[in-house]
Amino acid sequence: MHTSSELKEYQNIINGNSSPVSSGKMMDSIDPATGKAWAKIPLSTVEDVERVTASARGAFAAWSSLPARVRGDYLRQIGDMLDEHGEELLNLETRNNGWVRDNYNYLNIVMKQLWYEAAGTASNMGSHGKTVQMGRDNFGYTLRKPYGVVLGILPWNAPLFTFTIKAAYALAAGNTVIIKPSEHAAVASLRYGELLSEILPPGVINVISGFGSDIGDALVSHKEVNKVSLTGSKATAEAITKASAGSPKSLIFELGGKSPNIVFQDADIDKAVNGLINGIFTRNSGQICVAGSRILIERAIFDEVLLRMKEKIQDSYIKFGNTLNTENTMGPIANLPQYNKVISYIKIGQEEGAELVFGGRSGGSILLPGDSDYADGYWVEPTLFKANTNTLRICQEEIFGPVAVAVPFDSEKEAIEIANDTSYGLAAGVWTTDLARAHRMVDKIEAGNVWVNTYGIVGADLPFGGFKESGYGTDSILDYTQEKTCVIDFN
Repeated sequence: MHTSSELKEYQNIINGNSSPVSSGKMMDSIDPATGKAWAKIPLSTVEDVERVTASARGAFAAWSSLPARVRGDYLRQIGDMLDEHGEELLNLETRNNGWVRDNYNYLNIVMKQLWYEAAGTASNMGSHGKTVQMGRDNFGYTLRKPYGVVLGILPWNAPLFTFTIKAAYALAAGNTVIIKPSEHAAVASLRYGELLSEILPPGVINVISGFGSDIGDALVSHKEVNKVSLTGSKATAEAITKASAGSPKSLIFELGGKSPNIVFQDADIDKAVNGLINGIFTRNSGQICVAGSRILIERAIFDEVLLRMKEKIQDSYIKFGNTLNTENTMGPIANLPQYNKVISYIKIGQEEGAELVFGGRSGGSILLPGDSDYADGYWVEPTLFKANTNTLRICQEEIFGPVAVAVPFDSEKEAIEIANDTSYGLAAGVWTTDLARAHRMVDKIEAGNVWVNTYGIVGADLPFGGFKESGYGTDSILDYTQEKTCVIDFN
């Protein structure tokens, strides 16, 4: 085991260089699979905020003035770079947040695709404007212009993905970028920023690590920051809104969810059971904003679906252990505060009278013999409750862990009512072989993303956003540009 002084230290990335923090203070990064420190990250101060904002602002004029195709060429180089360094980054992220490695899908389909897509979008940015004949002698048109300095605030659950989707499209549009990762999972982002700074001009991409309580307000309220994109919690969104009130700026909020995964009697049950399990358990342990944490099942098949889920879970479908081993299928909770929160909700569900179908154990007791190296990690079993009402706290509040609740329904109308009976509106799943019903459900469910006979499919080809308290705006090139109108009198 490493002592604290032997741990590798990562630094902020400012103006194209690794930059020690002004205070010299560092903190341990904890591997959630083992519960032990494995690296050290910087704790920035307001002085570092001034340096990073000056860096991004100083690079903006030259970067935004580049032809869009040239910016696109830079972004393609980043996509190519992932062939060499992608595995390194995935290893760092797994040590950060405990997600089990998924090399092909995450690296190739998500990260690389986003950079290449953003590169192509940059070249086509001019096509998003419009022209209007205002009158016989007046001609109007619109242009899309970058905001300036964009601040991307990342969650701890998926830093590489959220870093990519925020930076790629903001850069494509001509903005310069500051990334603020979570202090719970900063290593992968710091290294990512270092690799990107070797490709991009100095100051175009910057990464600053530290506690939100120390540097968050200073970043979002800074006069040199023109747009803020957050993937995180409602509480953080509220704090950003208040902090930025004195220096108003455009905001993108991708927040939480309490997503319904709805199974009708006519569904392909085997396919649906796989979708239910993979929608809340497995690789990320339910620590994803679109997790299908409310499982709504038509009453006629309610018991059968729950039984099939239990049998599949108990038949070695879930494998714990080394998160770098892709043969394992479920990781730990990403950090100790979140681990304690998840455990508290399992107790709340039992106190509310929900019936435990399976799971509920935590800690080293769930590991297989021989996995003692991981006995101090933040492990929680796949846990499923069933309830007869959607009013319980475990039905209404985002747990952000491998804990789901199943609720029966008797009609399509009731399924829609239960699905929409939440303050969130991020995602939903529908399992049915009735095409007309599928279209009705897509129309009536209040969510920014609805999947039919699949779950959780995202990519560069479609926008991703939420309704209600799940946020607004999307990390797309249009949301990273502002519209300018011009009218010319040519008489």
